[in-house]
Amino acid sequence: MGLRELLNGVRWGVHPHDDHKRPAADVPLRVMPLPERLCVPLLQHVGAPALPVVAVGERVLRGQLIAAAQGSVSAPVHAPSSGVISAIGEVTAPHPSGLPFAAITIALDGKDEAGDALAPHADPFSLSPAEVSQRIADAGIVGLGGATFPSAPKAQLGLKLAVHTLIINGGECEPYLSSDDSLMRVRADEVIDGVRILMHATGATKALVGIEDNKPEATAAMRRAAEGFAAIEIRPVPARYPMGSDRQLVQVLTGKEVPSGARTASIGVLVNNVSTCAAIHRAVRAGEPLYRRIVTVNGGAVAQPGNVLAPIGVLIEDLLAFVGLKEAPARLVMGGPMMGIALPHAQVPTVKGCGGILALTANEITDVAPSACIRCGSCVKACPMGLLPLELSAHIQAGEYDKAEAKGLDDCLACGCCAYVCPSHVPLVQSFYHAKGEVWKRAQQKKRTEFTKGLAQARTARLEREARERAQAAARRKAERAAQQAAAAASANTAGGASA
Repeated sequence: MGLRELLNGVRWGVHPHDDHKRPAADVPLRVMPLPERLCVPLLQHVGAPALPVVAVGERVLRGQLIAAAQGSVSAPVHAPSSGVISAIGEVTAPHPSGLPFAAITIALDGKDEAGDALAPHADPFSLSPAEVSQRIADAGIVGLGGATFPSAPKAQLGLKLAVHTLIINGGECEPYLSSDDSLMRVRADEVIDGVRILMHATGATKALVGIEDNKPEATAAMRRAAEGFAAIEIRPVPARYPMGSDRQLVQVLTGKEVPSGARTASIGVLVNNVSTCAAIHRAVRAGEPLYRRIVTVNGGAVAQPGNVLAPIGVLIEDLLAFVGLKEAPARLVMGGPMMGIALPHAQVPTVKGCGGILALTANEITDVAPSACIRCGSCVKACPMGLLPLELSAHIQAGEYDKAEAKGLDDCLACGCCAYVCPSHVPLVQSFYHAKGEVWKRAQQKKRTEFTKGLAQARTARLEREARERAQAAARRKAERAAQQAAAAASANTAGGASA
């Protein structure tokens, strides 16, 4: 399928007039000097938080395990550099609420001394798929495109469901962000090798790498790196937000639609990000855990926008100090402007899924008061999931959450396309977030109610059983007494007859 056919088939989403990528994308990759301290969160992935295996006052080395995974869906955490554990406690979470979450704080010693965390392996293809998955798990690798689902159980799922195709996401459709673009330009060989290793781990026979057509340098570098590997195809896709969403990328590259409520693996496809593949290469080939990543630092307030290789757990204020600020930011965002998280302040650590930090000026922020919906239908045309945002919002405003669910609330990506094109500036995405939270809360309440009802029913059944058992025991005792009395009477009669 050519680019023209792809463009003709893509009628959802939006295409921002200025994607703001070039100020950062064309600057050479920089390596951030080590700060004085790092705050490494214990929960920077989907699933259970990691459990600390170090104590305050203990010295750790770069790559050393500092928190172990808990359960099958979790990921370990490693020290990004050498130093002393100064605290294990709460820091501000990367969330608009500013609520705390657990982290391990390391006072760095500046030596960056490495430990023997994982053993490198020169030939990953001599390992079994299970061994490759175990190495991915030990390295703490999660989806680096933002989803942060642990990569090892995802690979195991692909093998279990007989996945035949890997979709490698190089779309990076969010404005301002270019960390994946930078990675593909300078480390394309690592990405392609990671794709090959992941194919071995999942049993996939081919891989399709989708890169938006506004990244010609990355596309050229990836094509050079993929030469000689016929099973790996580099395919440009339209620069259309949210092309980086797994369902949209799968549909564009394969022509298949993922059923509602199902995983992509259900149709034989597994999606991974290019940064995840590069991390898999470094973990398996070099024995390097995931303790650093490329982060885009961009926005009108940034003096030197660009892409920075930074340790995970670095505070946003230290990252901004490295690139410099032209003015105080009006808003800080972790991620992109469409789906990113507004930060309460700069004393927040980066996490594994952090692909960008935006320091935006007042001119870059749209704060317009909403007005009444004019029923233009723009939100319907833009929705990549084919939903009716206006109807969803109306049901939500009326408190009809069951009807909103019936209209596909769970399928909403919260991508923000509907709000972006809305001429009335209706806060559609906020209402969807609210509704999803309300539905989740009601589901939890229903579970608690059913659990309580089950306990009450179990208690009633137990009391009834105990009452029956008591009644049966009393009846048995009564019968036994009657039998004893009858036996005694019979015995007395027999004795009286004998004496006569």
